Amino acid sequence: MTPIRLFWYRHEANFGDALSALVVRHISGRPVAWASKGDAELFACGSLMRMVAAGVEAPREPRPVVWGTGCMGPVERGFLDRVDVALLRGPVTAALLERADTRFGDPGLLAAEAVGGLPARQDRVGVVPHLTKRGDPALAALAAAEPRVEVIDPAGEPVEVVRRIARCAYVLSSSLHGLVVADACGVPSDWLEPWGQHAHAALKFHDYAASVGRALGAPLSVADIPARINRPLPHAIRGGAGITEAQHALRETFPARLRAAQAAA
Repeated sequence: MTPIRLFWYRHEANFGDALSALVVRHISGRPVAWASKGDAELFACGSLMRMVAAGVEAPREPRPVVWGTGCMGPVERGFLDRVDVALLRGPVTAALLERADTRFGDPGLLAAEAVGGLPARQDRVGVVPHLTKRGDPALAALAAAEPRVEVIDPAGEPVEVVRRIARCAYVLSSSLHGLVVADACGVPSDWLEPWGQHAHAALKFHDYAASVGRALGAPLSVADIPARINRPLPHAIRGGAGITEAQHALRETFPARLRAAQAAA
């Protein structure tokens, strides 16, 4: 069967970007191949909207599809008449694009079902750093001092990262998809400070949180972690009903023309 031509950011190994192929393969029932921005027929996981705008410079048929993609900041909107928007990541993205969408979803919310057969929960606290914080000495010292803490490498193979998150009792993450995957796996989580990653670092977190009606609160610092994990940990995820609705929206809006049954017809 012909692979779906999917663009995802791959200049560095990052499970949050690589989740795109994993989830699209699952929901479509088709193989997936990486494609350049100018040749892609689908854009999914990630804050890719500026890349979409730059890559879809001229009209083409069928129009490439945006499904669950988000903004990192303001984007020139002229490209919107050259793509089919099936679903946006969240309402902040919709506002930046001056659209009136009411349903949202990050494709990473389908990661648990895409992987399947998840491990049993353990008394572990997973810490998922942003790619720019890999090898942070403060995180290494924390893991050495706190036996329950497991630092989960965001550059790991995505199925393994999902499984490692799933077996935790609690997750702290400065990677957006650390939080998204924790929600997908039913693991309570909080965010760590994303400062220093890139401009508008917090915007994507607020976009996702608003998409599922999740109270985000202020981010924790690495220095806050010991005190936080030595207090009672939450037992339930936040925004459960909103997460379920976003998962429904993702399944219902994935384009029929990209599914295996349609492609084989």
